[in-house]
Amino acid sequence: MLFSIGTRVRFLHSKDEGVVTGLLDNGMVNVRLDGSDFEIPAFIDDLIRAESQPVSGAVIKAKIIQVPDEPKKLRPDRPPIESQYTILKSLGIQLAFDPVLRPDGQAEKYRMYLINDTRYEALFTFELRLNGQVSMRQNGKLTQVTAYLLGDLLFDQLNDNPTVELDCWRITTQGTGSRMNKPLRIKPKQFFKNIRTAPILNRPVHLYRLFDNLKSDIGTAQEDLKTYTMRSVRPAHAPVDMDIHEQMPHEVVEFAEFIPEIDLHIEKLTSNAHKLGNAEILRIQLSHFDAYLDKAIRLGVERVYIIHGVGKGRLRDAIASRLLQMPAVKTFRNEYHPRYGYGATEVVF
Repeated sequence: MLFSIGTRVRFLHSKDEGVVTGLLDNGMVNVRLDGSDFEIPAFIDDLIRAESQPVSGAVIKAKIIQVPDEPKKLRPDRPPIESQYTILKSLGIQLAFDPVLRPDGQAEKYRMYLINDTRYEALFTFELRLNGQVSMRQNGKLTQVTAYLLGDLLFDQLNDNPTVELDCWRITTQGTGSRMNKPLRIKPKQFFKNIRTAPILNRPVHLYRLFDNLKSDIGTAQEDLKTYTMRSVRPAHAPVDMDIHEQMPHEVVEFAEFIPEIDLHIEKLTSNAHKLGNAEILRIQLSHFDAYLDKAIRLGVERVYIIHGVGKGRLRDAIASRLLQMPAVKTFRNEYHPRYGYGATEVVF
């Protein structure tokens, strides 16, 4: 069976319907799904015309008419999940509950995914509560056009008044945006009705849209190195006219000698770096980071710079995860700086 552009088709396995919008090579066509802005490539063998009604117990498959004298093409392997569709309109940050079925067809549990189909990256903290008690708490980095597996929600736990709270901070070269917060109560009646084909996963799930976009409110004003260097490191909540002698003598000395930056390159922290494995290096770096932040917070420093370098971003991401959990941290950013480039994170208390 041949399909032309504009033909209405139905998927044999999912029963979703759509319209053919393009003809591809290797026995595939593009299909725009009904009720969405997504186009997905599909094998013709997996489609039938929407107006065709298959006979009970029979499977009707579309066929490709081969051009005479052209060697028969082997059916290619199915593309990976991430290339199964093209995003025409981003849905933003979404929470998907992907059912895991028992042999009898009943859902045993739901795998929870955070989906980001935008071209931006974000830091997040996720919390699941059951009957008011925290059941799961995670934080991490949500990269662009990706699905992040959070964990499982058992079918029976839908009766435990599940609630979700998500905080997001968009990441750009200018730093992190302000916190975006979304609380969500999962109501079973609405849960079972709320079924859509999920971006990235490319299969029907129980889907909730949490943030329509990741627009950032990060300011564009830049400060040069002289401005950064000359800025006072007066305690964040101290009055402008506070006399420093009102502080305790040992605090005066510590505050005066405190350097508002720390270099976490391992060779700056230990003399035997070449003997250490990656895990031990990271442990040492984070230990120095924790001690430095504790001191900065105790002294009431306004801001500091954590020099971590560029590299693969492992240390930078670990630092970001820790900063997200510190109530004393007002904001932090990894913007370009004439002294540090992109190799340092600025932390504001």
